[in-house]
Amino acid sequence: MAKAKKDKRWYYKLRSKYRLVIFNDQTFEERVSFRLTRLNVFTIFFSLGVIFITITFFLIAYTPIKEYIPGYPDGSQKKQLYALNLLADSLLNDLYQKDIYIENVRNIIEDRDVEEAYQSPTETPQRYDDISITRSHEDSLLRAEFEHQNMYNLYFNEGGQRFESNRSSIRNFNFFTPINGITTSKFNMHDKHHGIDIAAAHNEAVKATLDGTVITSSWTLETGYVIAIQHEGNLISVYKHNSVLLKKEGDHATAGEPIAIAGQSGELTTGPHLHFELWYNGTPVDPEEYIMFN
Repeated sequence: MAKAKKDKRWYYKLRSKYRLVIFNDQTFEERVSFRLTRLNVFTIFFSLGVIFITITFFLIAYTPIKEYIPGYPDGSQKKQLYALNLLADSLLNDLYQKDIYIENVRNIIEDRDVEEAYQSPTETPQRYDDISITRSHEDSLLRAEFEHQNMYNLYFNEGGQRFESNRSSIRNFNFFTPINGITTSKFNMHDKHHGIDIAAAHNEAVKATLDGTVITSSWTLETGYVIAIQHEGNLISVYKHNSVLLKKEGDHATAGEPIAIAGQSGELTTGPHLHFELWYNGTPVDPEEYIMFN
């Protein structure tokens, strides 16, 4: 009973009215007066606290002030990190491609199998065997008309060389015959013979088929003295079984300039000849389709 009475008195104390008066310190004149209760004071301070917290939240969430808070993530930093992540991934992929390219050049020189091009593990292989392409009669007529109009058109590059409308084709190059002779062994992908063998007289000069830079000038046990030239357009020419090399790595070679002397060095040879290869975009091609040797 006494406890209930005490609780009742505590509750009434919250609602008890008080008067807050502000006087002039010199004249004791009453300036401002407020009639308050303890409950009103608690309510006012609680409301002010809620308002202050709300305003602070919106200022931090929707204004640039949040950037000055230590440890708070910045939206622009996330975009930069994402862009840098993509750039690093692209650079890693490009570096891997270049490593494969250099390794394939070594494989070409040493007559080893060429590695396949790199495919990102995130890329899913696409199926093309179930795609059916039909050509309409109008499309056939349009193609025939366009091919007929451009059949005899000639285009010239800055050097005055003739090339076809597709600049990326290997047929755009004007090859210089590296050596004149009889082709004794043809190009055969099935037998992994990635070039042709040209019988030539001993000590005859071997000439560069195009302008380029010597990337390999060395000797191997199987193919003897070997020289390879990097040309523009992802084209590489390889000359094997030479007796003497006239260029070293890093030298510039001009089309028609002697780069080696034909011979029969190496174990895989039966007589004086030149083993000549052309690699376009990492793939061997038949040199006889683009160069006349006889």
